[in-house]
Amino acid sequence: MTTSTAERARQLTDARRPFVHATVVRAQEPTSARAGDDAVILADGSIEGFVGGVCAETSVRAAAMDTLRDGNSVLLRVLPEDAATFPETPGALVVVNPCHSGGAIEIFLRPVLPKPLIAVAGHTPIATAVTDLAGFLDFEVTGAADCAGATAAVVAGLGRDEEEAIRGALDAGVGLIALVASHKRAAVVLDAMELSEDERERIRPHAGLDIGARTPQEIALAVCAEIVREMRLGGLAAEVPPARTAAPHAEAAALAQAEPESVADTPAGTAIDPVCGMTVVIGPSTPHGVVDGRDHWFCCPGCLKKYTAA
Repeated sequence: MTTSTAERARQLTDARRPFVHATVVRAQEPTSARAGDDAVILADGSIEGFVGGVCAETSVRAAAMDTLRDGNSVLLRVLPEDAATFPETPGALVVVNPCHSGGAIEIFLRPVLPKPLIAVAGHTPIATAVTDLAGFLDFEVTGAADCAGATAAVVAGLGRDEEEAIRGALDAGVGLIALVASHKRAAVVLDAMELSEDERERIRPHAGLDIGARTPQEIALAVCAEIVREMRLGGLAAEVPPARTAAPHAEAAALAQAEPESVADTPAGTAIDPVCGMTVVIGPSTPHGVVDGRDHWFCCPGCLKKYTAA
């Protein structure tokens, strides 16, 4: 990374904000970018740095939103309209650049997503073992009092302050709450809390996969394994919230200014330019027009003018 991009990437990582690091790996004249140029793309589609002109940027923005959603890196090859075909392969994406400037460019897009955050409640050997193992798994760990935005919460107080920890995690919107307790005691604790059906579904009483665990370390392994299984196979949101549907232009601009970071960091919506067919990211600066009562977004003012004049 260039020095400025590396510093910005560190700031975003420390703030747990998702972004994409884009690096130009090959450029063919007359494109304005050069190999080694790089940028970060935020979830709202804004670009900080340089990876080419407006048409290349438009393609990069759209591809970056996809990498934020699925977490996969991609090699983006942007070709002029009259270029020879280039085979698509796993991990590569080819788009046609309708701009008149021509030139081809290859850009490597790497999504950088916040680590899963695990809140651990309790001062017990099991809580300590969960904290240690979660760190080894490259999770971030926080206390029960700071569980907002956590992927999962592990309540391992073994009878101490369990109801308070469970209620705090539920109110914070944590998707999975692992209660370390026997079947009998877990039922007593949860029945006394008068939980709704939705709240009860988010709690795993007697948490952990059944591996015959006995020691604190084995129990921690069982609990963390269940959390990983739910992230990878069960649909538990580990990194980025699901993308919202595209908002109208004025509303999108207002959302960018008013929404909290957790929502603003959701990958922005996209639309197809009705003139050139390019996929564009919807944002406050995206050229926009209303024709016959329908919103349309464009890659550039030229396409907007051509469409609205028709």
